[in-house]
Amino acid sequence: MMKILLMGNPNVGKSVIFSRLTGVHVVSSNYPGTTVTYTSGFMKIDGRRVEIIDVPGTYTLEPTCEAEKIAAEMLKTGDIVINVVDATNLERNLYLTLQLMKMKIPMIIALNMWDDTKHRGVNINLEKLIKILGIPVIPTSGLTGQGIKELVTNIPNAVSPSSPTRNRSERWAFVGDIIDQVQQISHRHHRWFERLEDASVKPRTGIVIAAAVLICSFMVIRFIGESLIRYLFDPIFNFLWLPALMKISTFMGNSGLLHDVIVGKLINGEINFVESFGLLSSGLYVPFAMVLPYIISFYLILGILEDTGYLPRLAVLLDTAMHKVGLHGFAIIPTLLGFGCNVPAVMATRILESKRERFIAATLISIAIPCASAQAMIFGLVGKYGGQYVAIVYATLFLVWIILGILLNRLLMGFSPELLIEIPPYRIPPWGTIIQKLWGRTRGFLIEAVPIILAAVLVINVLFVFGIFDYIAGFTAPVINGVLGLPEESVTAIIIGLLRKDAALGMLALSPMTAKQMVIGSVVLTMSFPCIATVIVLFRELGLKDFMKSTTIMLTSALAVGSILNVIL
Repeated sequence: MMKILLMGNPNVGKSVIFSRLTGVHVVSSNYPGTTVTYTSGFMKIDGRRVEIIDVPGTYTLEPTCEAEKIAAEMLKTGDIVINVVDATNLERNLYLTLQLMKMKIPMIIALNMWDDTKHRGVNINLEKLIKILGIPVIPTSGLTGQGIKELVTNIPNAVSPSSPTRNRSERWAFVGDIIDQVQQISHRHHRWFERLEDASVKPRTGIVIAAAVLICSFMVIRFIGESLIRYLFDPIFNFLWLPALMKISTFMGNSGLLHDVIVGKLINGEINFVESFGLLSSGLYVPFAMVLPYIISFYLILGILEDTGYLPRLAVLLDTAMHKVGLHGFAIIPTLLGFGCNVPAVMATRILESKRERFIAATLISIAIPCASAQAMIFGLVGKYGGQYVAIVYATLFLVWIILGILLNRLLMGFSPELLIEIPPYRIPPWGTIIQKLWGRTRGFLIEAVPIILAAVLVINVLFVFGIFDYIAGFTAPVINGVLGLPEESVTAIIIGLLRKDAALGMLALSPMTAKQMVIGSVVLTMSFPCIATVIVLFRELGLKDFMKSTTIMLTSALAVGSILNVIL
Protein backbone atom coordinates (compact mmCIF):
# COMPACT_ATOMS: atom_id res chain seq x y z
CA MET A 1 0.00 0.00 0.00
CA MET A 2 1.28 3.45 -0.90
CA LYS A 3 2.32 5.63 2.06
CA ILE A 4 1.91 9.39 1.83
CA LEU A 5 3.67 11.41 4.54
CA LEU A 6 2.44 14.80 5.71
CA MET A 7 5.59 16.64 6.79
CA GLY A 8 6.21 20.19 7.92
CA ASN A 9 7.16 22.46 10.79
CA PRO A 10 5.11 22.38 14.01
CA ASN A 11 1.96 24.54 13.97
CA VAL A 12 1.56 24.75 10.21
CA GLY A 13 -1.86 23.04 10.12
CA LYS A 14 -0.76 19.51 9.24
CA SER A 15 -3.37 17.96 11.53
CA VAL A 16 -6.15 19.99 9.92
CA ILE A 17 -5.01 18.97 6.42
CA PHE A 18 -4.78 15.38 7.66
CA SER A 19 -8.34 15.58 8.99
CA ARG A 20 -9.58 16.91 5.65
CA LEU A 21 -7.89 14.07 3.77
CA THR A 22 -8.78 11.11 6.00
CA GLY A 23 -12.01 12.00 7.82
CA VAL A 24 -12.48 10.49 11.29
CA HIS A 25 -11.21 6.93 10.76
CA VAL A 26 -7.71 7.39 12.11
CA VAL A 27 -5.30 5.56 14.43
CA SER A 28 -2.90 7.18 16.89
CA SER A 29 0.25 5.17 17.64
CA ASN A 30 3.55 5.50 19.45
CA TYR A 31 6.64 5.13 17.27
CA PRO A 32 8.29 1.84 18.38
CA GLY A 33 10.47 2.27 21.46
CA THR A 34 9.43 5.89 22.05
CA THR A 35 6.63 8.02 23.48
CA VAL A 36 6.42 10.10 20.28
CA THR A 37 2.91 9.86 18.84
CA TYR A 38 1.93 9.96 15.18
CA THR A 39 -1.43 9.57 13.48
CA SER A 40 -2.35 7.52 10.42
CA GLY A 41 -5.47 7.21 8.31
CA PHE A 42 -6.63 6.19 4.84
CA MET A 43 -8.10 7.72 1.71
CA LYS A 44 -8.65 6.72 -1.93
CA ILE A 45 -6.75 8.20 -4.87
CA ASP A 46 -7.84 7.10 -8.36
CA GLY A 47 -9.69 4.19 -6.74
CA ARG A 48 -6.62 3.00 -4.82
CA ARG A 49 -6.55 2.91 -1.01
CA VAL A 50 -3.50 4.75 0.34
CA GLU A 51 -2.24 5.37 3.86
CA ILE A 52 -1.76 8.95 5.06
CA ILE A 53 0.64 9.50 7.98
CA ASP A 54 0.77 12.73 9.95
CA VAL A 55 4.49 12.82 10.81
CA PRO A 56 5.54 14.67 14.02
CA GLY A 57 6.34 18.30 13.27
CA THR A 58 10.00 19.08 12.59
CA TYR A 59 12.05 22.11 11.64
CA THR A 60 14.92 20.14 10.15
CA LEU A 61 16.12 16.69 9.08
CA GLU A 62 19.15 17.27 11.31
CA PRO A 63 17.42 16.14 14.55
CA THR A 64 17.65 18.22 17.72
CA CYS A 65 15.07 16.24 19.74
CA GLU A 66 13.38 12.84 19.76
CA ALA A 67 10.37 13.98 17.72
CA GLU A 68 12.61 15.35 14.94
CA LYS A 69 14.65 12.14 15.00
CA ILE A 70 11.49 10.07 14.52
CA ALA A 71 10.33 12.37 11.70
CA ALA A 72 13.63 11.79 9.88
CA GLU A 73 13.31 8.02 10.39
CA MET A 74 9.72 7.95 9.11
CA LEU A 75 10.76 9.78 5.95
CA LYS A 76 12.56 6.61 4.86
CA THR A 77 9.26 4.70 4.79
CA GLY A 78 7.24 7.08 2.60
CA ASP A 79 6.44 6.88 -1.13
CA ILE A 80 5.25 10.49 -1.49
CA VAL A 81 5.69 13.54 0.75
CA ILE A 82 3.13 16.32 1.09
CA ASN A 83 5.19 19.18 2.52
CA VAL A 84 2.75 21.39 4.46
CA VAL A 85 4.11 24.95 4.48
CA ASP A 86 2.79 27.95 6.43
CA ALA A 87 2.20 30.60 3.78
CA THR A 88 2.36 33.35 6.41
CA ASN A 89 5.86 32.25 7.49
CA LEU A 90 7.37 31.12 4.23
CA GLU A 91 11.00 31.89 5.06
CA ARG A 92 11.05 29.71 8.19
CA ASN A 93 9.36 26.79 6.42
CA LEU A 94 11.39 26.62 3.22
CA TYR A 95 14.53 25.35 4.98
CA LEU A 96 12.84 21.97 5.59
CA THR A 97 11.45 22.05 2.04
CA LEU A 98 14.98 22.29 0.60
CA GLN A 99 16.12 19.41 2.79
CA LEU A 100 13.19 17.25 1.63
CA MET A 101 13.99 18.03 -2.01
CA LYS A 102 17.46 16.59 -1.46
CA MET A 103 15.99 13.25 -0.29
CA LYS A 104 14.85 12.31 -3.84
CA ILE A 105 11.32 11.40 -2.73
CA PRO A 106 8.38 12.55 -4.91
CA MET A 107 6.81 15.54 -3.18
CA ILE A 108 4.17 18.21 -3.49
CA ILE A 109 3.73 21.36 -1.43
CA ALA A 110 0.51 22.35 0.34
CA LEU A 111 0.90 26.09 0.86
CA ASN A 112 -1.41 26.19 3.87
CA MET A 113 -3.12 29.14 5.58
CA TRP A 114 -3.34 30.81 2.18
CA ASP A 115 -6.46 32.69 3.23
CA ASP A 116 -4.55 34.24 6.13
CA THR A 117 -1.89 35.83 3.90
CA LYS A 118 -4.17 38.63 2.71
CA HIS A 119 -5.06 39.51 6.32
CA ARG A 120 -1.37 39.73 7.21
CA GLY A 121 -0.25 41.71 4.18
CA VAL A 122 1.73 38.79 2.71
CA ASN A 123 1.77 38.60 -1.11
CA ILE A 124 3.30 35.48 -2.70
CA ASN A 125 4.00 35.06 -6.41
CA LEU A 126 2.82 31.46 -6.75
CA GLU A 127 3.95 30.92 -10.34
CA LYS A 128 7.47 32.12 -9.62
CA LEU A 129 7.69 29.90 -6.50
CA ILE A 130 6.67 26.84 -8.55
CA LYS A 131 9.25 27.70 -11.21
CA ILE A 132 12.08 28.10 -8.68
CA LEU A 133 11.35 24.91 -6.72
CA GLY A 134 10.21 22.74 -9.62
CA ILE A 135 7.48 21.20 -7.44
CA PRO A 136 3.67 21.47 -7.62
CA VAL A 137 2.57 24.08 -5.07
CA ILE A 138 -1.12 24.08 -4.11
CA PRO A 139 -2.57 26.94 -2.01
CA THR A 140 -4.74 25.45 0.75
CA SER A 141 -6.70 26.40 3.83
CA GLY A 142 -7.29 23.48 6.15
CA LEU A 143 -9.77 25.55 8.14
CA THR A 144 -12.11 26.27 5.20
CA GLY A 145 -11.20 23.33 2.94
CA GLN A 146 -9.93 25.62 0.17
CA GLY A 147 -7.58 23.81 -2.21
CA ILE A 148 -7.98 20.34 -0.65
CA LYS A 149 -9.61 18.84 -3.74
CA GLU A 150 -6.90 20.34 -5.97
CA LEU A 151 -4.24 18.98 -3.59
CA VAL A 152 -5.65 15.44 -3.85
CA THR A 153 -5.92 15.73 -7.63
CA ASN A 154 -2.26 16.75 -7.89
CA ILE A 155 -0.81 14.06 -5.59
CA PRO A 156 -0.10 11.77 -8.59
CA ASN A 157 1.85 14.70 -10.09
CA ALA A 158 4.33 14.75 -7.20
CA VAL A 159 7.90 15.00 -8.48
CA SER A 160 11.38 14.40 -7.14
CA PRO A 161 13.24 17.53 -8.25
CA SER A 162 16.97 17.79 -8.79
CA SER A 163 18.62 19.79 -6.04
CA PRO A 164 22.31 20.68 -5.69
CA THR A 165 24.17 19.86 -2.49
CA ARG A 166 24.18 22.80 -0.09
CA ASN A 167 25.51 23.22 3.43
CA ARG A 168 23.47 24.89 6.16
CA SER A 169 24.64 28.45 5.36
CA GLU A 170 24.12 28.01 1.63
CA ARG A 171 20.65 26.59 2.22
CA TRP A 172 19.60 29.60 4.30
CA ALA A 173 21.10 31.96 1.71
CA PHE A 174 19.03 30.27 -1.01
CA VAL A 175 15.90 30.57 1.16
CA GLY A 176 16.61 34.31 1.39
CA ASP A 177 16.95 34.54 -2.40
CA ILE A 178 13.61 32.77 -2.89
CA ILE A 179 11.86 35.10 -0.45
CA ASP A 180 13.28 38.16 -2.22
CA GLN A 181 11.88 36.93 -5.53
CA VAL A 182 8.44 35.61 -4.56
CA GLN A 183 7.25 37.48 -1.45
CA GLN A 184 6.24 41.06 -0.72
CA ILE A 185 4.99 42.42 2.60
CA SER A 186 2.56 45.34 2.60
CA HIS A 187 1.99 47.63 5.59
CA ARG A 188 -1.17 47.29 7.63
CA HIS A 189 -2.38 48.07 11.16
CA HIS A 190 -2.39 45.41 13.86
CA ARG A 191 -5.72 43.84 14.68
CA TRP A 192 -6.99 43.50 18.24
CA PHE A 193 -6.13 39.82 18.58
CA GLU A 194 -2.59 40.45 17.33
CA ARG A 195 -2.19 42.92 20.19
CA LEU A 196 -3.54 40.14 22.43
CA GLU A 197 -0.87 37.81 21.00
CA ASP A 198 1.86 40.23 22.09
CA ALA A 199 0.31 40.70 25.53
CA SER A 200 0.15 36.91 26.06
CA VAL A 201 3.94 36.50 26.15
CA LYS A 202 4.96 39.68 27.99
CA PRO A 203 5.65 38.88 31.67
CA ARG A 204 3.34 41.46 33.27
CA THR A 205 0.27 41.03 31.09
CA GLY A 206 1.06 37.41 30.21
CA ILE A 207 0.88 36.23 33.84
CA VAL A 208 -2.53 37.84 34.28
CA ILE A 209 -3.83 36.30 31.03
CA ALA A 210 -2.31 32.91 31.93
CA ALA A 211 -3.93 32.95 35.37
CA ALA A 212 -7.32 33.76 33.83
CA VAL A 213 -6.97 31.08 31.13
CA LEU A 214 -5.79 28.40 33.55
CA ILE A 215 -8.45 29.13 36.16
CA CYS A 216 -11.18 29.12 33.50
CA SER A 217 -9.78 25.95 31.91
CA PHE A 218 -9.63 24.18 35.27
CA MET A 219 -13.19 25.23 36.13
CA VAL A 220 -14.50 24.13 32.72
CA ILE A 221 -12.66 20.79 32.94
CA ARG A 222 -14.16 20.12 36.37
CA PHE A 223 -17.61 21.30 35.27
CA ILE A 224 -17.65 19.07 32.18
CA GLY A 225 -16.15 16.11 34.06
CA GLU A 226 -18.50 16.37 37.01
CA SER A 227 -21.50 16.92 34.70
CA LEU A 228 -20.64 13.81 32.70
CA ILE A 229 -20.42 11.82 35.94
CA ARG A 230 -23.63 13.23 37.41
CA TYR A 231 -25.86 13.22 34.35
CA LEU A 232 -24.46 10.42 32.18
CA PHE A 233 -22.16 7.86 33.78
CA ASP A 234 -23.68 7.64 37.27
CA PRO A 235 -27.21 7.14 35.87
CA ILE A 236 -25.91 4.46 33.49
CA PHE A 237 -24.23 2.57 36.33
CA ASN A 238 -26.94 3.14 38.97
CA PHE A 239 -30.06 2.59 36.87
CA LEU A 240 -28.87 0.20 34.15
CA TRP A 241 -25.82 -1.69 35.37
CA LEU A 242 -26.57 -1.93 39.11
CA PRO A 243 -29.84 -3.94 38.77
CA ALA A 244 -28.13 -6.39 36.44
CA LEU A 245 -25.14 -6.66 38.76
CA MET A 246 -27.40 -7.32 41.77
CA LYS A 247 -28.99 -10.21 39.86
CA ILE A 248 -25.53 -11.61 39.17
CA SER A 249 -24.71 -11.19 42.89
CA THR A 250 -27.86 -13.06 43.90
CA PHE A 251 -27.10 -15.81 41.41
CA MET A 252 -23.61 -16.19 42.95
CA GLY A 253 -24.99 -16.38 46.50
CA ASN A 254 -24.15 -12.81 47.61
CA SER A 255 -20.82 -13.90 49.09
CA GLY A 256 -17.83 -16.15 48.66
CA LEU A 257 -14.38 -15.88 47.11
CA LEU A 258 -15.53 -15.89 43.47
CA HIS A 259 -18.36 -13.47 44.26
CA ASP A 260 -16.00 -11.00 46.00
CA VAL A 261 -13.57 -11.10 43.07
CA ILE A 262 -16.15 -10.82 40.28
CA VAL A 263 -18.91 -8.70 41.87
CA GLY A 264 -17.21 -7.39 45.00
CA LYS A 265 -18.14 -7.25 48.66
CA LEU A 266 -21.66 -6.14 49.51
CA ILE A 267 -21.74 -3.00 51.69
CA ASN A 268 -24.80 -3.12 53.96
CA GLY A 269 -26.36 -5.61 51.55
CA GLU A 270 -25.78 -3.36 48.52
CA ILE A 271 -23.14 -2.98 45.83
CA ASN A 272 -21.05 0.16 46.30
CA PHE A 273 -19.23 0.96 43.06
CA VAL A 274 -16.35 2.63 44.92
CA GLU A 275 -15.92 0.33 47.93
CA SER A 276 -17.07 -3.13 46.72
CA PHE A 277 -13.97 -3.46 44.56
CA GLY A 278 -15.08 -6.28 42.31
CA LEU A 279 -14.14 -6.64 38.65
CA LEU A 280 -17.67 -5.86 37.48
CA SER A 281 -18.30 -3.13 40.08
CA SER A 282 -15.29 -0.97 40.97
CA GLY A 283 -13.25 -2.47 38.13
CA LEU A 284 -15.60 -0.90 35.58
CA TYR A 285 -16.80 2.11 37.56
CA VAL A 286 -13.34 3.56 38.37
CA PRO A 287 -12.01 3.81 34.77
CA PHE A 288 -15.33 4.58 33.04
CA ALA A 289 -17.29 6.70 35.52
CA MET A 290 -14.53 8.32 37.60
CA VAL A 291 -11.55 8.76 35.26
CA LEU A 292 -12.96 8.81 31.71
CA PRO A 293 -15.12 11.95 32.25
CA TYR A 294 -12.01 13.94 33.22
CA ILE A 295 -10.06 12.42 30.32
CA ILE A 296 -12.75 13.67 27.91
CA SER A 297 -13.02 17.14 29.44
CA PHE A 298 -9.25 17.65 29.70
CA TYR A 299 -8.44 16.60 26.17
CA LEU A 300 -11.28 18.77 24.85
CA ILE A 301 -9.86 21.87 26.54
CA LEU A 302 -6.30 20.87 25.64
CA GLY A 303 -7.30 20.59 21.97
CA ILE A 304 -8.88 24.05 22.05
CA LEU A 305 -5.79 25.59 23.69
CA GLU A 306 -3.56 23.83 21.15
CA ASP A 307 -5.47 24.86 18.06
CA THR A 308 -6.11 28.46 19.10
CA GLY A 309 -2.34 28.92 19.47
CA TYR A 310 -2.33 29.72 23.21
CA LEU A 311 -0.50 26.63 24.48
CA PRO A 312 2.95 27.57 23.05
CA ARG A 313 2.58 31.05 24.61
CA LEU A 314 1.83 29.56 28.02
CA ALA A 315 4.83 27.25 27.74
CA VAL A 316 7.18 30.12 26.82
CA LEU A 317 5.81 32.32 29.60
CA LEU A 318 6.40 29.71 32.32
CA ASP A 319 9.53 28.11 30.89
CA THR A 320 12.04 29.94 33.10
CA ALA A 321 10.18 29.15 36.32
CA MET A 322 9.65 25.49 35.40
CA HIS A 323 13.36 25.05 34.65
CA LYS A 324 14.04 25.46 38.38
CA VAL A 325 12.48 22.04 38.93
CA GLY A 326 14.09 20.43 35.90
CA LEU A 327 11.18 20.89 33.51
CA HIS A 328 10.31 23.20 30.66
CA GLY A 329 7.16 25.23 30.14
CA PHE A 330 5.02 22.50 28.59
CA ALA A 331 5.11 20.62 31.93
CA ILE A 332 2.54 23.05 33.32
CA ILE A 333 -0.16 21.25 31.28
CA PRO A 334 0.02 17.80 32.94
CA THR A 335 0.68 19.48 36.31
CA LEU A 336 -2.56 21.44 36.14
CA LEU A 337 -4.45 18.42 34.84
CA GLY A 338 -3.44 16.54 37.98
CA PHE A 339 -5.76 18.76 40.02
CA GLY A 340 -8.61 17.14 38.11
CA CYS A 341 -7.34 13.56 37.80
CA ASN A 342 -3.82 12.14 38.12
CA VAL A 343 -4.38 9.45 35.46
CA PRO A 344 -4.58 11.72 32.37
CA ALA A 345 -1.98 13.97 34.03
CA VAL A 346 0.63 11.20 34.08
CA MET A 347 -0.33 10.19 30.52
CA ALA A 348 0.04 13.84 29.43
CA THR A 349 3.73 13.85 30.45
CA ARG A 350 4.32 12.29 27.03
CA ILE A 351 4.41 15.84 25.62
CA LEU A 352 7.77 16.32 27.39
CA GLU A 353 10.82 15.55 25.29
CA SER A 354 13.29 13.77 27.57
CA LYS A 355 12.91 10.69 29.74
CA ARG A 356 14.32 12.67 32.68
CA GLU A 357 11.64 15.35 32.35
CA ARG A 358 8.87 12.77 32.12
CA PHE A 359 10.15 11.07 35.28
CA ILE A 360 10.33 14.33 37.27
CA ALA A 361 6.91 15.53 36.09
CA ALA A 362 5.14 12.19 36.71
CA THR A 363 6.73 11.81 40.15
CA LEU A 364 5.86 15.36 41.26
CA ILE A 365 2.28 14.94 40.02
CA SER A 366 1.87 11.65 41.88
CA ILE A 367 3.28 13.09 45.11
CA ALA A 368 2.21 16.73 45.42
CA ILE A 369 -0.89 17.21 43.24
CA PRO A 370 -4.20 16.12 44.86
CA CYS A 371 -6.90 15.04 42.39
CA ALA A 372 -10.39 16.57 42.41
CA SER A 373 -11.96 13.87 44.59
CA ALA A 374 -9.13 14.06 47.12
CA GLN A 375 -9.45 17.86 47.20
CA ALA A 376 -13.17 17.59 47.86
CA MET A 377 -12.48 15.37 50.87
CA ILE A 378 -9.69 17.66 52.10
CA PHE A 379 -12.00 20.66 52.04
CA GLY A 380 -14.82 18.68 53.62
CA LEU A 381 -12.91 16.84 56.36
CA VAL A 382 -9.98 19.14 57.16
CA GLY A 383 -12.08 22.25 56.55
CA LYS A 384 -14.44 21.45 59.41
CA TYR A 385 -11.55 22.18 61.82
CA GLY A 386 -10.99 25.57 60.20
CA GLY A 387 -9.78 27.07 56.92
CA GLN A 388 -6.26 27.55 58.29
CA TYR A 389 -5.76 23.78 58.40
CA VAL A 390 -6.76 23.43 54.74
CA ALA A 391 -4.22 26.17 53.98
CA ILE A 392 -1.54 24.20 55.85
CA VAL A 393 -2.25 21.10 53.73
CA TYR A 394 -1.98 23.00 50.42
CA ALA A 395 1.03 25.07 51.53
CA THR A 396 2.83 21.87 52.54
CA LEU A 397 2.13 20.19 49.20
CA PHE A 398 3.25 23.32 47.30
CA LEU A 399 6.54 23.45 49.25
CA VAL A 400 7.05 19.72 48.63
CA TRP A 401 6.50 20.27 44.88
CA ILE A 402 9.13 23.03 44.80
CA ILE A 403 11.75 21.49 47.12
CA LEU A 404 11.44 17.96 45.73
CA GLY A 405 11.54 19.31 42.17
CA ILE A 406 14.75 21.25 42.88
CA LEU A 407 16.32 18.17 44.51
CA LEU A 408 15.38 15.89 41.61
CA ASN A 409 16.69 18.46 39.14
CA ARG A 410 20.07 18.53 40.89
CA LEU A 411 20.40 14.82 41.67
CA LEU A 412 19.15 13.17 38.48
CA MET A 413 21.57 12.78 35.60
CA GLY A 414 20.73 14.35 32.27
CA PHE A 415 19.40 17.75 31.30
CA SER A 416 16.18 19.58 30.51
CA PRO A 417 16.28 20.62 26.84
CA GLU A 418 15.62 24.23 26.01
CA LEU A 419 12.13 25.08 24.80
CA LEU A 420 12.59 25.80 21.10
CA ILE A 421 9.16 26.37 19.60
CA GLU A 422 7.61 28.65 17.05
CA ILE A 423 4.70 30.68 18.37
CA PRO A 424 1.79 30.55 15.90
CA PRO A 425 -0.77 33.34 15.52
CA TYR A 426 -4.11 33.05 17.26
CA ARG A 427 -6.68 31.24 15.13
CA ILE A 428 -10.25 30.04 15.43
CA PRO A 429 -9.95 26.33 16.31
CA PRO A 430 -11.31 23.89 13.69
CA TRP A 431 -13.89 21.88 15.63
CA GLY A 432 -13.66 18.84 13.36
CA THR A 433 -9.95 18.47 14.15
CA ILE A 434 -10.51 19.04 17.87
CA ILE A 435 -13.19 16.32 18.01
CA GLN A 436 -11.00 13.98 15.98
CA LYS A 437 -8.04 14.48 18.34
CA LEU A 438 -10.36 14.09 21.34
CA TRP A 439 -11.61 10.76 20.03
CA GLY A 440 -8.10 9.53 19.24
CA ARG A 441 -6.75 10.43 22.68
CA THR A 442 -9.79 9.04 24.53
CA ARG A 443 -9.65 5.84 22.50
CA GLY A 444 -5.97 5.54 23.38
CA PHE A 445 -6.81 5.73 27.10
CA LEU A 446 -9.54 3.08 26.78
CA ILE A 447 -7.26 0.70 24.88
CA GLU A 448 -4.14 1.23 27.00
CA ALA A 449 -5.32 1.86 30.55
CA VAL A 450 -8.66 0.08 31.10
CA PRO A 451 -7.47 -3.53 30.61
CA ILE A 452 -4.52 -2.97 32.94
CA ILE A 453 -6.72 -1.31 35.59
CA LEU A 454 -9.05 -4.33 35.46
CA ALA A 455 -6.10 -6.69 35.87
CA ALA A 456 -4.79 -4.65 38.81
CA VAL A 457 -8.21 -4.66 40.50
CA LEU A 458 -8.26 -8.46 40.14
CA VAL A 459 -4.79 -8.87 41.70
CA ILE A 460 -5.45 -6.47 44.58
CA ASN A 461 -8.83 -8.05 45.24
CA VAL A 462 -7.18 -11.45 45.56
CA LEU A 463 -4.63 -9.93 47.98
CA PHE A 464 -7.52 -8.59 50.04
CA VAL A 465 -9.29 -11.95 50.10
CA PHE A 466 -6.16 -13.75 51.32
CA GLY A 467 -5.48 -11.11 54.01
CA ILE A 468 -2.26 -9.72 52.55
CA PHE A 469 -3.42 -6.15 53.11
CA ASP A 470 -4.24 -6.92 56.76
CA TYR A 471 -0.67 -8.16 57.18
CA ILE A 472 0.70 -4.99 55.58
CA ALA A 473 -1.46 -2.88 57.89
CA GLY A 474 -0.14 -4.72 60.93
CA PHE A 475 3.46 -4.46 59.75
CA THR A 476 3.30 -0.68 59.17
CA ALA A 477 1.32 0.17 62.32
CA PRO A 478 4.42 1.13 64.43
CA VAL A 479 5.55 3.63 61.80
CA ILE A 480 2.13 5.17 61.29
CA ASN A 481 1.35 5.35 65.01
CA GLY A 482 4.82 6.28 66.28
CA VAL A 483 6.52 8.39 63.60
CA LEU A 484 3.44 10.08 62.15
CA GLY A 485 1.48 10.33 65.38
CA LEU A 486 -1.73 8.97 63.90
CA PRO A 487 -4.19 6.73 65.81
CA GLU A 488 -4.30 2.98 65.27
CA GLU A 489 -7.59 3.24 63.38
CA SER A 490 -5.87 5.22 60.62
CA VAL A 491 -3.59 2.35 59.59
CA THR A 492 -6.24 0.71 57.40
CA ALA A 493 -7.15 4.06 55.85
CA ILE A 494 -3.53 4.70 54.85
CA ILE A 495 -3.35 1.30 53.17
CA ILE A 496 -6.73 1.81 51.48
CA GLY A 497 -5.28 5.00 49.98
CA LEU A 498 -3.69 2.83 47.31
CA LEU A 499 -7.16 2.00 46.05
CA ARG A 500 -9.04 5.29 46.45
CA LYS A 501 -7.74 8.51 48.03
CA ASP A 502 -11.15 9.96 48.77
CA ALA A 503 -12.36 6.70 50.32
CA ALA A 504 -9.24 6.59 52.49
CA LEU A 505 -9.76 10.19 53.63
CA GLY A 506 -13.36 9.29 54.39
CA MET A 507 -12.16 6.42 56.58
CA LEU A 508 -9.88 8.84 58.44
CA ALA A 509 -12.98 10.84 59.33
CA LEU A 510 -14.36 7.77 61.12
CA SER A 511 -11.34 7.74 63.45
CA PRO A 512 -11.12 9.99 66.55
CA MET A 513 -8.59 12.50 65.21
CA THR A 514 -7.43 15.96 66.21
CA ALA A 515 -6.98 18.78 63.67
CA LYS A 516 -3.22 18.14 63.71
CA GLN A 517 -3.68 14.43 62.98
CA MET A 518 -6.17 15.15 60.17
CA VAL A 519 -3.67 17.53 58.52
CA ILE A 520 -0.88 14.95 58.77
CA GLY A 521 -3.15 12.15 57.54
CA SER A 522 -4.33 14.21 54.55
CA VAL A 523 -0.78 15.19 53.54
CA VAL A 524 0.61 11.66 53.93
CA LEU A 525 -2.29 10.15 51.98
CA THR A 526 -1.83 12.65 49.15
CA MET A 527 1.95 12.17 48.97
CA SER A 528 2.08 8.38 49.28
CA PHE A 529 0.80 5.98 46.62
CA PRO A 530 -1.72 7.55 44.22
CA CYS A 531 -4.88 5.58 43.43
CA ILE A 532 -4.53 2.23 41.69
CA ALA A 533 -5.46 3.66 38.27
CA THR A 534 -2.61 6.18 38.52
CA VAL A 535 -0.20 3.53 39.77
CA ILE A 536 -0.88 1.38 36.71
CA VAL A 537 -0.53 4.29 34.27
CA LEU A 538 2.64 5.43 36.08
CA PHE A 539 4.11 1.95 35.67
CA ARG A 540 3.28 1.93 31.96
CA GLU A 541 4.74 5.38 31.34
CA LEU A 542 7.95 5.01 33.36
CA GLY A 543 8.82 1.34 33.10
CA LEU A 544 9.71 -0.95 36.01
CA LYS A 545 13.05 0.63 37.01
CA ASP A 546 11.86 4.25 37.07
CA PHE A 547 8.55 3.21 38.62
CA MET A 548 10.40 1.65 41.55
CA LYS A 549 12.54 4.80 41.90
CA SER A 550 9.43 6.98 41.85
CA THR A 551 7.71 4.75 44.42
CA THR A 552 10.73 4.95 46.74
CA ILE A 553 10.74 8.74 46.46
CA MET A 554 6.99 8.84 47.22
CA LEU A 555 7.17 6.72 50.35
CA THR A 556 10.36 8.37 51.65
CA SER A 557 9.11 11.93 51.13
CA ALA A 558 5.65 11.15 52.56
CA LEU A 559 7.19 9.65 55.70
CA ALA A 560 9.68 12.52 56.06
CA VAL A 561 7.11 15.29 55.59
CA GLY A 562 4.58 13.54 57.85
CA SER A 563 7.13 13.19 60.65
CA ILE A 564 8.20 16.86 60.28
CA LEU A 565 4.58 17.97 60.53
CA ASN A 566 4.15 15.78 63.60
CA VAL A 567 7.04 17.63 65.26
CA ILE A 568 6.27 21.24 64.28
CA LEU A 569 2.47 21.33 64.49
